[in-house]
Order: sequence, then structure tokens, then C-alpha cells
Amino acid sequence: MTSVLVIDGDERSRARVAAALRDAGHNVEAAYEIGHARTIIRRQQFSAILVDPTGDVETAIGTLRRQTDIPMIVLSADDALERRIAALDAGADDYLAKPFVIEELLARLRVWLRRAAQHVETPPVTTADFVIQLDNRRVLRSDGGDVILTPTEWRLVETLDRRPGRLVDHEELLQRVWGAKGSGRTDYLRVYMAAIRRKLEPNPARPRYFVTVPGVGHRFVPDGVATTTDAQHTMVGT
Repeated sequence: MTSVLVIDGDERSRARVAAALRDAGHNVEAAYEIGHARTIIRRQQFSAILVDPTGDVETAIGTLRRQTDIPMIVLSADDALERRIAALDAGADDYLAKPFVIEELLARLRVWLRRAAQHVETPPVTTADFVIQLDNRRVLRSDGGDVILTPTEWRLVETLDRRPGRLVDHEELLQRVWGAKGSGRTDYLRVYMAAIRRKLEPNPARPRYFVTVPGVGHRFVPDGVATTTDAQHTMVGT
């Protein structure tokens, strides 16, 4: 039987969703805010999270996503496009506006649970200086310490890591990480790639792993041996 965590500051809404989930055969735990939810997650395993984040949606979802990789559906009365994009960019898997029909929520939950069940474990990528663990969204230094990445930094690393050695063009990176609002914003990549290099490269000024071809895109090189052309471009590129 699956276990679902419902996070909602509205007691009536929280109780309604929890009751529907129990009627559908799920075990349910409820939390009234993110801090409470994090405490529950530390002591119990869940199959999915349904959350109505209050305040800054990116901070709320990012906080949860750093703790767990299970399917996460946002339930919110705020259906603004910018809020939807922020939630998805921060790591939510789906977004359902309130008021909603319970049957639709249950159907979406079934979709994400099926996808999670079909998930094949991805082996970690090991370099001489760090290890990227895609399945639990962690980056470890060679000494075993955690490298703390922001949600946006993680999505960039993840996108490049899934295509080792391949040049990923700017527009694809922007669309995958920022969605429609990122189109054409190569300045986003300049800022975030610099931050990633500061955290992961032995010498950020001469990157070995995250290289750039100016005007084209970026490449992740797990063995740390970039082509001469890549290295030269990265020193002068973004």
C-alpha cells in the first residue's frame, strides 16, 4: 500500500484530500506546513507528496526536493502562470489548481506513482573530484562531504550529467531548466554555470568538467579531459 504525505495549512482542505486518499486505499500522513513535513519525512518513507505551499513557492518546493525525490504534486488556489512555472522549476512534478475534482487528483497521482514504479536506478557519475547521485539528488566531494546546490544549479547539473560528453545548446538548457521564461536568457546560464564551477571545479577559472562553447552551449566531461578547443573556449566564454 502506498503512503502519501499531504501538506496544507488549510485544515478543511487537508482533511478533504486525506479522506479521499484513504478511501482510495492509500495510507496518509498530514502536515500543516513545510517544517512539520520535513520532520515527518525524516522518520517515514512516502510514495508521493501533495503540497499547497504558502509564501514563496520556489523556496518551499526546493526545500522539500532537497530532502526527497518522490513524486510531488502542488495543489494551490493560485493558478498564475508565473507561480506554476516557479513550482515546476523548483522541482514539483505536477500542478493542480484549486478547486479541483478529487477524481482528477487521484488520476494524476496514479500516473506519477506508475512512473515512479517504472523508474530504473541511475548509477552515480564519479569524477576525480566529486560524485553526482541523480537518484537522490546529491553531489558529494571526493572526501564524502555534501556539495550544496540550489534547485536551479541542480537542474543544470542534472541536465548536463544525463548527456555526458554531449554539447547541449543554450536554448535547450534554458527551456529545460527555466521553461518558457528562460528563452534567450543566456545571462542566466552565465551566472549559474559560474556558481556551479565555484562549487565543483578544482580551478573554476580553468574548468575541467563543465566546459563552454561560446555562443553554442555547454558540455559535462566526467573524466575531466576536455578537448583543447573546449578548454580554450571555456576560458573566454560563459
